[in-house]
Amino acid sequence: MQHSIVAAVLMLFSAAAFAQAYPARPIQFVIPFGAGGDSDLSGRNVGQAASKYLNNVPIVPVNRVGASGAIAATMVKNATPDGYTLLVARIATHAILPALDTKLPYKWNEFTMLSMIELNPYVCFVRSDSPHKTAADLINTIRTHPGKLNFATSGIATSQNMAAQYLMTLAKLTKDHAVGIHYKSGGEVTTAVLGGHVDFACNNAPTVIPQVKAGRMRAFFVTPVRIPDMPDAPSAREVGFPDMEKIVGWTALVGPKGLPKPIVDRWTDVFARLAKDPDWQAGNARIGGVAAIRSPAETEKYIREQYELYDKLVTALGIRQ
Repeated sequence: MQHSIVAAVLMLFSAAAFAQAYPARPIQFVIPFGAGGDSDLSGRNVGQAASKYLNNVPIVPVNRVGASGAIAATMVKNATPDGYTLLVARIATHAILPALDTKLPYKWNEFTMLSMIELNPYVCFVRSDSPHKTAADLINTIRTHPGKLNFATSGIATSQNMAAQYLMTLAKLTKDHAVGIHYKSGGEVTTAVLGGHVDFACNNAPTVIPQVKAGRMRAFFVTPVRIPDMPDAPSAREVGFPDMEKIVGWTALVGPKGLPKPIVDRWTDVFARLAKDPDWQAGNARIGGVAAIRSPAETEKYIREQYELYDKLVTALGIRQ
């Protein structure tokens, strides 16, 4: 009994000393997608700004691309919980994939949640010469001519596909009322609409905004709220689809399950400082992000709600793998 008490005390002192020294070497930010994407830009922006609040220890971005983000997420899930290997989590890694793939080697909640980072506004849009002037026009055509219209996605397990499917679900349409055409990336989704290869799409705002500003695209609505770069585009709520506010890109920082509380507290303090940091805010604005820093508990709640949303949608569409 005495030995176990001594061992417990030593472990507490060891953990406290470790956390006090943290970080003592470079931290890896594992990024699940390639260079130039939302997760890459967001992760690098956070890493650069956060380093000065962490003893100026370098934060090294490491892109581990593949399996729609599952390779990176699995790497971090299996990492030593010492705070030196963290994941720049995305909607694909922690909401869509866990809902879609029953063979995924991790669950959405097998991680230590540190903070939300940002939201990426989403836009549903058509080419500017489309006969559909509003979302209501589009839905009416889809309803009266099932199977006639098509939309671009970057794959079944992507937010582009889920956004269009969720819009049809809210309009009480079936998954077959419009046909999904799959492309390789979000950039190709926007290009497909621009080239007239598909009738409509929903996509992350940064690839759409320049086309809307140039008059080549028409935005039906944006989620979760209006954004300054497209002042004339109404919010989803304004056009009668308030539940579409749930469809939004997002980035969070998570670590392996079991990160010591002092390390979690250290990151909570770092994110509180980042929320007031003009360099981070400016960088976030440049990449089209909306700041969304939250506590670990709030982050876990948000990600759980996102997982539950896509779990229900996957069930309704019958696409679980």
